[in-house]
Amino acid sequence: MKKLIIAIDGPSGAGKSTLSKALADSLHYTNIDTGAMFRAVALQTMRQSIDLNDEQQIEAMCRSIDIRFDRSGTEERILLNGEDVSAAIRTPDVSLLTAQVAALPVVRKTLLNLQRQMGENGGVVLEGRDIGSVVFPDAEVKFFLSATAQQRGKRRYLELKAKGIEVDLDQTIAEVEARDLADSSRQHAPLLRAADAIDIDSTSMSISEVLSKMLGIINRRMIPGTER
Repeated sequence: MKKLIIAIDGPSGAGKSTLSKALADSLHYTNIDTGAMFRAVALQTMRQSIDLNDEQQIEAMCRSIDIRFDRSGTEERILLNGEDVSAAIRTPDVSLLTAQVAALPVVRKTLLNLQRQMGENGGVVLEGRDIGSVVFPDAEVKFFLSATAQQRGKRRYLELKAKGIEVDLDQTIAEVEARDLADSSRQHAPLLRAADAIDIDSTSMSISEVLSKMLGIINRRMIPGTER
């Protein structure tokens, strides 16, 4: 059967990363965590104290940065210039900065080209905010995954607490709402729902329930004549 390009878009904390990995594992596809790629760039700008208004500095960083995924069994790591930054890119400070970094045209162009190279032959699952509308507008399957800001904030809070990071629930929800506003209102590449995307609200659904629904849709797309 044909190997598909599967796009999952939606706001921060909707479960895109978890479901992208689960889908890739179920289908034996490659998972490309585009959000982690932008987070890695944000982390690098923090480490180099780069002024986001300085286009020359940003462009120089984009030319020199090396982002790769390393997978061993069920473990997935993201490497920034050879260093495992899987945990470092998930802090609240990096989360907030990512929305600003992701709005920069030179950053988006750099990662767009890399993402297309990684996924051009199909057999991939990509998640982000404009995968189905910009990165792969011809993707065979497109999902738009959402949930209320309160639920997404609670999920992020529990995730960070589980990692030993001290956070406040109300503050975490407020940060999710701030990220939503930044993602949807930025001038360059705002959060977009592709016209042909399939909407899934995960507010009251478990990961396994959403995964089952997605797999049912994907399996129908993989068999000719049963696209719907």
